[in-house]
Amino acid sequence: MSEKDQKARTDESDKREEQDPETEAMEPGEVVEPDDGGEDTTDSPIQEPEATDARIQELEEKLQEAETKAEENWNQYLRARADMDNTRRRLEKDVEQARRQGLEKLAGELLPVKDSLEMGLAASQEANADVAKLNEGMELTLKMLTQAMEKFDIAEVDPMGQKFDPERHEAMATQPSAEHAPNTVIHVVQKGYLLNDRLLRPAMVIVSKEAHQQPGDQIDEQA
Repeated sequence: MSEKDQKARTDESDKREEQDPETEAMEPGEVVEPDDGGEDTTDSPIQEPEATDARIQELEEKLQEAETKAEENWNQYLRARADMDNTRRRLEKDVEQARRQGLEKLAGELLPVKDSLEMGLAASQEANADVAKLNEGMELTLKMLTQAMEKFDIAEVDPMGQKFDPERHEAMATQPSAEHAPNTVIHVVQKGYLLNDRLLRPAMVIVSKEAHQQPGDQIDEQA
């Protein structure tokens, strides 16, 4: 081999050593691992254990806060429901008590009326009963009853001479009359009564009609 060829081979060997410096350190028979492309794994999203523990603790605190709020709302609901039940029972008790007191007052007003009726009945059974005194006693008893009814807002419905009112009157019959306008109450068979302006019993009446009307003609209930 000439001196020129040896120098060329030496230069080529030096170039290979400069391109792959690791080749010089490799032992004979050593396998070179393939390059992974130089991927950097330092940017991996793996969280540190301290950050994960802090997040778990934050979530646990929020859960505890939500459970506490839910328990407070539930307790408020129970208290409100208990208050409503107590109020309802108290109102029911007040209504029942008022009803009983009203009945007691009415009964107290009616007792003297009953006593007066019993005394009048006993007097009428005497052999020498005085009719004038009996009438006087009956008038007094009726006055007592009327006063008792007025105390409880019970009013008479006595529509004599008034227009027929189907809301408060009940017609028993019609009767031709030249002296009264049609649909006028000309006779009260039985008085009606109101309790606080609410109808307790309609007045039973006889109503006038025109003299030339036939017996089967209808009463004008819209009058």
